[in-house]
Amino acid sequence: MAEIPSVVGESGTETCEVFHVDRRRVLKLRRTLMTPDAIAALSETFKLLGDGTRVRILDALSKEELCVCDLATLLGLSESAVSHQLRLLRGMRLVRARRAGRMIFYAMDDTHITGLFRQALEHVQEPRGRRAIVSSSD
Repeated sequence: MAEIPSVVGESGTETCEVFHVDRRRVLKLRRTLMTPDAIAALSETFKLLGDGTRVRILDALSKEELCVCDLATLLGLSESAVSHQLRLLRGMRLVRARRAGRMIFYAMDDTHITGLFRQALEHVQEPRGRRAIVSSSD
């Protein structure tokens, strides 16, 4: 069995009153944690979502497919600024492009991204006083 390093909390940090490590639980969970590549990709996705302009673009695209001109007009931005942000969002597969003749339309890449965006929005809009009840067995 692999050795699990002990952690001593500093003064003022939240710690258990009694230090006890459930080694079986920790070892079992350790095998299910994300890979370094998945962690990096997820971190980059959330970094992209940390920009207000990109959030505004995703908000619009979560409702309807739009071209750069429509997005720029809707959001009061230059076409160049919108194109730059769309390039970043496409690079992380958050949005996709569809060509129709000489026009290119953008939309959320898939239902996973739309769901992630909507769930995050629901989270920030819910009342702050609402807390989940956590049982002592969790």
